[in-house]
Amino acid sequence: MAAHAQTPEAATVAPCNGDLCWLLARASHALTTELTAAMEDLGISPRAQSVLSAAMTGDHTQIEVARMVGLDKTTMVVTLDELQEAGLAERRPSPSDRRVRVIAVTDAGRRKVREAQAIAERVREDVLSVLPAEERRAFVDALRRLVDERLGEPTPCGHPVRRPRT
Repeated sequence: MAAHAQTPEAATVAPCNGDLCWLLARASHALTTELTAAMEDLGISPRAQSVLSAAMTGDHTQIEVARMVGLDKTTMVVTLDELQEAGLAERRPSPSDRRVRVIAVTDAGRRKVREAQAIAERVREDVLSVLPAEERRAFVDALRRLVDERLGEPTPCGHPVRRPRT
């Protein structure tokens, strides 16, 4: 077997290659950055697209959508303010409880979500293309299972971990 030359970056990160937290964080950051760049011309961020997509699934409050997409309250308010200012979403009284406000996606917001989803799908397909076809579904299914089960909720701790800004 021929030895493979290591790039300087590969040599630097080699000690972390077995660290699940580091691998997931690095993959998440790289993918989010790529999606952000791909959606720039569309004028929407991956976070905003996630909020709109979640809001489109029913009459959900800000808190419910924030939980669905994994955002803290402050980030959710800022994101929703931006979406409302852009005419992509509105806060409306709930049809079942007028004291509660739900997030309503506008027609422009629905169009933007469809366009952003098409871009995201192209990026995901490109990213996953480095894996053999038979491994792609297994990889995504395994990640989904981790998030749905064992890693579904953050563990309470004295010093909550903040998510990096994207």
